[in-house]
Amino acid sequence: MLKANLPNILTLANLASGALAIIATFEQRYDLLLWLLAASLIFDFLDGLVARALKVHSELGLQLDSLADMVSFGLAPGLLWFKVFSLAADGGEPLPAFLPYLALLIPLFSALRLAKFNIDTRQSENFIGFPTPANAVLIYSLALWALNTDNATTEAILLHPFFLTAIAIASSLLLVAEIPMLSLKVKDFSWKNNKARILLVVAIVLLFTLLRFRALAFVIPLYLLISLLFKPGKKA
Repeated sequence: MLKANLPNILTLANLASGALAIIATFEQRYDLLLWLLAASLIFDFLDGLVARALKVHSELGLQLDSLADMVSFGLAPGLLWFKVFSLAADGGEPLPAFLPYLALLIPLFSALRLAKFNIDTRQSENFIGFPTPANAVLIYSLALWALNTDNATTEAILLHPFFLTAIAIASSLLLVAEIPMLSLKVKDFSWKNNKARILLVVAIVLLFTLLRFRALAFVIPLYLLISLLFKPGKKA
């Protein structure tokens, strides 16, 4: 019984981490958000890994995984972006009353992305469109950078209504764009089949060495760039 349900337990841990991130956002416990995002990402990685290792795939697990991802990588980042919009308004930026609600595009398009993924047979090895975990990393990193910077110029850029609006719209559209995206699933250890993944990992390590948590804001554009350059799914 435990063996069959272990992946689902890990998926529920992902969901719990996402729910806690929402609570932390509205209690302004921003110091916890990266830890909770990391927990969601780890549990999301482990549930599939454990299911494959134990050979206990199930339709229940597939649906539960999407529901957990919707909360952790759709609703939680969307509400965080809504909070950043609100803080920008409190800081004196002139915002139309409706503008913060554009942040809700993030969970709406995340739901559409996850539903499409479940029925799209083309995405067994690589992704079509931006994965919801990657989008969540982008939103969290930019939001936390804006909330923790001591540089007035950086803060002015990151909290500018135009920038906030552009990120909400662009990241949402990328989720459903017909763009092949690199998957981190490894089927063998050859350089030919993994050079894009290896380059991405090396670049991420360098970015974190130089920029620490701010590297997250650059990791996702780098991931997008490498996906576009190497065009996953096409024969070399």
